[in-house]
Amino acid sequence: MERLAKWIVKCRVLIIVVAVALLVPSAMGYIGTRINYDILSYLPEDLESMQGQDCLDREFGIASTAIITVEHMPVKELLDMKAEIEQVPGVKEVLWQDNVLDVTVPTEMIPDDISSIYYRDDATMMLVTFDGGTSDDRTISALEQIEKLLRKDCFMGGISAIEADLKALFNSEMPIYVLVAVALSAVILSLGQKSTLVPFIFILGIGFAVVYNMGTNIFFGEISFITEALAAVLQLAVTTDFSIFLLDRYDEELGRGLESQEAMAKAIHNTFTSIVGSSTTTIAGFLAMCTMDLELGSDIGLVMAKGVVFGVLTTVIVLPALILFFDKPIHKYTHRTFIPQLTRTSDFVVRHRKPIVIIALLLFIPFSIAQNKTSVYYTLFDSLPSDLPAIVGTDKMKEDFDMATTHFVILDDSVEGYQVADIVDQIEQEKGITSVVAYEKFLGGGIPEEFIPQSVKDIFQSGGKKMFVVSTSVKPGTPGMTTQLENINRIIKQYDPGAMVAGEGAMTQDLITVADHDFANVSVTSILVVFVIIALVFKSASLPVLLVAAIELAIMINMGIPYFTGSVIPFISSIVIGTIQLGATVDYAILMTTRFQEERQAGREKLDAVRVAASTSSQSIITSGLTFFAANIGVVAVSKIELIKSICMLLARGAIISMVVILFVMPAILAVCSGVIERTSWDWLGKKKLARKARRGSAAAAKALTVKGEMEG
Repeated sequence: MERLAKWIVKCRVLIIVVAVALLVPSAMGYIGTRINYDILSYLPEDLESMQGQDCLDREFGIASTAIITVEHMPVKELLDMKAEIEQVPGVKEVLWQDNVLDVTVPTEMIPDDISSIYYRDDATMMLVTFDGGTSDDRTISALEQIEKLLRKDCFMGGISAIEADLKALFNSEMPIYVLVAVALSAVILSLGQKSTLVPFIFILGIGFAVVYNMGTNIFFGEISFITEALAAVLQLAVTTDFSIFLLDRYDEELGRGLESQEAMAKAIHNTFTSIVGSSTTTIAGFLAMCTMDLELGSDIGLVMAKGVVFGVLTTVIVLPALILFFDKPIHKYTHRTFIPQLTRTSDFVVRHRKPIVIIALLLFIPFSIAQNKTSVYYTLFDSLPSDLPAIVGTDKMKEDFDMATTHFVILDDSVEGYQVADIVDQIEQEKGITSVVAYEKFLGGGIPEEFIPQSVKDIFQSGGKKMFVVSTSVKPGTPGMTTQLENINRIIKQYDPGAMVAGEGAMTQDLITVADHDFANVSVTSILVVFVIIALVFKSASLPVLLVAAIELAIMINMGIPYFTGSVIPFISSIVIGTIQLGATVDYAILMTTRFQEERQAGREKLDAVRVAASTSSQSIITSGLTFFAANIGVVAVSKIELIKSICMLLARGAIISMVVILFVMPAILAVCSGVIERTSWDWLGKKKLARKARRGSAAAAKALTVKGEMEG
C-alpha cells in the first residue's frame, strides 16, 4: 500500500485527468439505465399472482390496462376520442360498448348485465389494453400521449396510469433531491471543518463516486425508482466519513513537519486500513438486503454496496489528488469549527454510567413492542399526491363505479360455459364485488353468440385459457382484500385446481406475505454479518453483542416512533431502514470503541480512557451523523412522493438517534462492561503485542552484541 500511496501522490494530475474522463462513459451509462416504477414486478416469479400476470401477457396480451372514466360526454365525441386513443403507439385495444353492441341501441334497452359494465348514472367507462407490460417504456409513453387526448370530464386511472404519472413526478423531483442534499451536507461539513474550501472538495470527490456508481448501473439493465432516489443521497451520507478520516490524518502528518506530498502518502497508507474496515460493515449491511425474496432488496443492496466501494476507491485515489491540487487555498481560507468535542458530556456520561445503561435496557421493552405494531401500507396509490391525474382518475373509478381495483380470473378452457356462469354468480355474491365482465355474461344478457365479434371472444378465450374480469370496491393491501381473495380462490379452484387470480390485488397480497418474511430474514442476516465482522476486527466475543445492541436500540426507537405518533409507513421502510441504519451508523460505535482500546493499551485507567475516547470521537460522530441527517432531510422537505419522503425521514431520524445513542449510551456501556470486554477479548490491552515486540527487541540486541563480539574478536 505504501508504494501505491506514493504513486498516487506522484501521478496526481494524471489521476484527476483520468477521473474527469471517466465521467463521460459514466454519464452515458446513467442515461442508458432504465428506471422501473413497478414495485410489484420485483415479486418472485414462482408466485401464483406473477404466473397469472405472465399468462395475461402471454395468452391475452392484457397484462397492463388503464381505465378511462368519462362523464357527461355525447356518444359521437366519445367515439372520436376512442378512435384517437386506438391510434396511439403501444395501445392494443380500447374496449367499450360499441365492441359488443350497436351504439344506436338506447341505454335503457341494454340488458342490465351489460349496461352495469359500461354505465353508472351519467358516466361510462372504457378499458384500454397495451402491447407492453405495466412498467414497459412503450406503455408509459402511450399513457402520456393518451393523457393529452382526454377531453373535459375524462379521467384515467389504474396502476399503469399511476406509474406513468409517478415517472413524470419523479423525474421532475430527482435533480432537486441531489441539489438540496449537496447544499445541506456542505453546510454541515462547514460547521465541522476548519477550511472553507474543504466541504466542496469533499463533495466533488464524492461526486465522482456517485457518477461512477450511477453509470455502472447500466450493467444491471434497470434499477428501481426507489434505488434511483436513494442511491446518490445515501452514498453522499455514508461515505463522507472516509474523506474526513483522510484529511484529518493528512493534517496530522503536516503538523509533524512533513512536506505535503510525503504527508499525503503517509495519510493514504495509514487511513486505508481504517477506511476499508469502516466501509466493510456498511457494505455488509447493504448486501444483507440481497437475501430478500423481493428482488427490490437486491436492487437497492447491490447498487448501494457498489456505491460504497466506489466511495472507498475515490477517497484513496481521487480525493488525495484533489486535496494536493487545492492544498494552498485549503489551508489559506480557514475559520473556527462550530462542532465541538463533547468533553463535559463525556464526563457526565461516565459519572452516571449505571443509570444510563439501566435506562437503555428499559427502553428496549416498549420500543421493541412498538416497532412490531407500527402500521405499514403496501400500495403505490397511498404514497402519491391526491391531485396527481392518475390518482384523481382512480378516485373517479371509485366514485362513479365503486371500483377500487380489478381482478383477472384465469381458468383452463376445459371449464364448461355453464360452470363459468356458476363461478361468476358466486363471485358476484361476495362482499365488495361491483361487477364481473365475462364472455358467458354477454350470452346471459340475451346476445346471440354469432353477434359477438371475434375480437371480443379473443379477449376472453385464448391459448387454452379462459379469463374474466372482476371489479371490486375493496382496496388492495387491506384485510378486506385478503378475505375477498381467499373466497374467490376457494370458488374457482373447486372447478379448476389450476385456476389463478391476477391483478394488483393478488400481487399486493403476495407482496404482504413476502415482505413479512423478508423483514425477519434481512434483520437476522444483517445483524449476524455485522456481528461477525466486529468479532473479527476486535477479536472479541462480547463487543459484537454490545455494539450491535446499541445500534439495535437506536433502530427500535426509530421504527417504534411511528406507532406512538400514529403514522403509517411504506412496507419497504420496515425492511430496509434497520439494515441501512445498522450498516451505516455502527461505524460510530466502532470509532469510539477503537479509541477506547487505544487509550487502554496506552495505560489509561478505564474511566479515563472512556472519557478520552468519547470526547475525541464526538466531533467526527456529530459531523457524520448531521451530514447523514441533512442529506436525507433535504429530500423530505422537497419530495411529494410519500414513499420517498417516509424512507428518507426514517433515515434522517435514524442517523440522529444512532448519534445520540453512541454519544450517551456507548460510553456508559464501555465503562460498565470494561471488565467483561477484557476477559472475552483476545489481547485487549495489547500486552501480548508488547511482549512480542520486547522479544524481538531482545533478539535484535543479542544479535547486535554477537556481531560486535565477533568483530572485536
